[in-house]
Amino acid sequence: MSSQFASDSGSRRAERLRLLAQPIAVAALVVGVLGWAFSQDNDEVTARSINSTTILSLTWTHFLLSLAVAVIVVAVAVPLGVVLSRGWARRAVPLVIGLANIGQAAPSVGLLVLFFLITGGATGFWIAVLPIAFYALLPVLRNTIVGLQQVDPSLIDAGRGIGMSATGVLARIELPLAVPYILAGLRTSLVLAVGTATLALFVGAGGLGEMINTGYKLNDWTVMVVGAVLAMSLALLVDWLGALAETYLSPRGLR
Repeated sequence: MSSQFASDSGSRRAERLRLLAQPIAVAALVVGVLGWAFSQDNDEVTARSINSTTILSLTWTHFLLSLAVAVIVVAVAVPLGVVLSRGWARRAVPLVIGLANIGQAAPSVGLLVLFFLITGGATGFWIAVLPIAFYALLPVLRNTIVGLQQVDPSLIDAGRGIGMSATGVLARIELPLAVPYILAGLRTSLVLAVGTATLALFVGAGGLGEMINTGYKLNDWTVMVVGAVLAMSLALLVDWLGALAETYLSPRGLR
């Protein structure tokens, strides 16, 4: 028992250390790479991409793409997961999970192009956001269902026994106990969204993929490295925020 306690305590300390170190490492990486890029003797073509206005604009667009995906995923996957966790709807779980699996199994660029064709060649922000949201839906949906299904039935019976309604049991017992699972799924979805958003340039939605693509086309390593490092850093930052939410938004008794 004491060895297990020591192991759990060590894991918690390691997680807290990671939560402290990760943003510092990301900040150091970004500052180091930007400092290196701006210190180069950049020609006029490179300077069009390596400047504060362009970098901030593309990074902000990339962030907004990822945020919009996260909002849609939560708004769709959590309520759908709640419905599918009810006894009367469980027969539909394999079908819905199968459809969500198709979204994640398919190549992300294929989903973007397919949606682009379905919409008649439309381009822009939402033409990128919607297929990326479908791509990132599965982790939150699956974890919501699993989180609700793992709740001890005796707790549900106890809640109903003291006069709580089915909605009250869901809101005050089931969902709070499922929060760690939902947050873990959301963390995975957000990292997927940030990575996939680099492909948004193919439908004219912008983002850091534009910088990576520009560097590739011009064989300009400075532009390509800056775009790739910023995209990676944004993904690491989102992962850190997700870990922070898992640690501090879960019910106190489950931490």
